Amino acid sequence: MINPIWLKTFQTLVEVGHFTHTAEQLFMTQPGVSQHLRKLEEACGHPLIQREGKRFEITEQGQAVYRYALEQQAQEAELLASLSEDNPHQGICKLSCSGAVAMRIYAPMLAKQRRHPGLRIELEAAPNTRIMHQVREGLIDMGIVTRAPEEAHFKVEPIGSETLCLILPKAHTVDQPIAKTLGQLGLIEHPDAMQYLALYCNQCGDPELADLPLHELPRTGYINQLHQILLPVAQGLGFTALPYSAVESFADQDALVIHSPNHAVVEPLFLITKRHRELPSRFTAIKTLLQALLG
Repeated sequence: MINPIWLKTFQTLVEVGHFTHTAEQLFMTQPGVSQHLRKLEEACGHPLIQREGKRFEITEQGQAVYRYALEQQAQEAELLASLSEDNPHQGICKLSCSGAVAMRIYAPMLAKQRRHPGLRIELEAAPNTRIMHQVREGLIDMGIVTRAPEEAHFKVEPIGSETLCLILPKAHTVDQPIAKTLGQLGLIEHPDAMQYLALYCNQCGDPELADLPLHELPRTGYINQLHQILLPVAQGLGFTALPYSAVESFADQDALVIHSPNHAVVEPLFLITKRHRELPSRFTAIKTLLQALLG
């Protein structure tokens, strides 16, 4: 790596054209200027000037190094200018959330990016534990989780909610107690199935489901791709629990039946960021959009 101090001395020497005046401008001695030039030439492996008495000419290699010095100066100026600029419609926005939430927010966020091409939206679908790890390690800027973390290095804000559904195949729905139907069908598992099912059974207001031994239910399948979870349900292979947004996006909704709870089951959503990290102004607009979409 070329020493930037030597490079600055050489750039000034070329522009001033005189060793003594260069020393004066840089508050150095003339021997100090000569020493910087000699070290820069050694680092480059080529003479950068050709002396002619008290004057000098810049060599071909010296011209290339001078152009490089100007480029470095311009890049530094551009960097410093960008550090002081906080454009609300410019920059990268990294977010992580569940697959169901991603289905609700991704299209509107892309629409925002189309309106402001300087923005770049990067969205990852992930479980709660991974989202919290990403925020904690600074790998993403914002995360949306369904459980508010208690750790001290998060800033946590309520951002909205999701309605949870118990979904059964229409072809296998019979007039019998719901607990018996679920036991006959079996659960189509996915990464959040037990969390959703436990929350649904506890909050739906049906005593029969509140007493359902969840861990004794037969498992008839597993899939971790959100857009495919309802496929085995539609084919009569089991039941599952998911946010309503996942049902809305499923192509064969006529093959499904959504259980009618006594009380709507709503799962809260929390926006988490890294505590003590001040986010750029573009995230204010992103947060407002998320509140409108999820609130």
